[in-house]
Amino acid sequence: MSAATATTTATATALTVHQVSRPTGMPSADDFSFVAEPLPTVVPGSALVENVYLSVDPYMREAMDGSWALNTPLEGRAIGRVVESAAPELAVGDIVFHRRAWRTHALVTPAESRILPRYEGVPLRTHLSLLGGTGLTAWVGLTRIAALRPGESIFISSAAGGVGTAAGQLARLLGAGRIVGSTGSATKARYLTQELGFDAAFDYHDGAVTDLLAKAAPEGIDVGFDNVGGEHLEAAIATLRDHGRIAWCGAVAQYNSAQRPPAAPRNLYDVVHKSLRLQGFLVRHHLDARSELEAFLVPRLRSGLVAPSETVTQGFDRVVEAFLGMLRGENTGKAIVQVLPEP
Repeated sequence: MSAATATTTATATALTVHQVSRPTGMPSADDFSFVAEPLPTVVPGSALVENVYLSVDPYMREAMDGSWALNTPLEGRAIGRVVESAAPELAVGDIVFHRRAWRTHALVTPAESRILPRYEGVPLRTHLSLLGGTGLTAWVGLTRIAALRPGESIFISSAAGGVGTAAGQLARLLGAGRIVGSTGSATKARYLTQELGFDAAFDYHDGAVTDLLAKAAPEGIDVGFDNVGGEHLEAAIATLRDHGRIAWCGAVAQYNSAQRPPAAPRNLYDVVHKSLRLQGFLVRHHLDARSELEAFLVPRLRSGLVAPSETVTQGFDRVVEAFLGMLRGENTGKAIVQVLPEP
């Protein structure tokens, strides 16, 4: 089979990032290495993709402890343009989503990639934020796991991060009553209330999280959307009314901690005492919800009723910097690396 080839790939070299050591606590740039390799060879049934956007996400820190192999290109969400193809299902010029990030070029098959729809007026990178796994996580947590109902109050931990900003905006669109968020700085707390429509937000450094949440939600909450675990999960359990629900999708409190599991939550029996429902979930088990999310969000994105919250870092050479900055909380909204201009 002959391969169709685009003429816009100006290099014969691909750059990749390898993890070269296992970190203890917070990772550093020394745990990674940039490696130059020849462009992958297109074989029948595959296509060469030139990456445009890369995603860096909190779960990647946990992957560094064992599920990522050392000295090999890393995994992650990415959007790219097909520049050479020997797969009938993938044409040169197609924009595809795949999971071979941390590199400038990737060899993919139709089974491990997805051609992305182009929505007029919606930036392509939105498929990594509100229309991507970040937004889908928020949507599934709110609609399927917690079953948020109009008028109910909700607490979202790590509310200024990618999933947190998506959950807050979606909760408002779904008719939530009081929306409260925790974050890591006073500046981010103001961003949540002044820009994203949260009713209250607090810097968790200002005191015990349970006390701060009780002050922000004096009448209690109906739903917790937890991205953190630890003291934030303990606070949600303490503040929930009887028969409340928690959608638990992350545990950033322990990703860089040598103490696993953390001391909190210390009030798990309240789940029984208050007849709460605490359910963890992984978005990959709910990919069938993508069409629901797109049908709900695309018209609202086009109208300007909702806007993605994103921090975009320019340049492949800064992907490690973007990842470490995200772990330190330097981003607001979804952390994305732009490798090339959007097609």
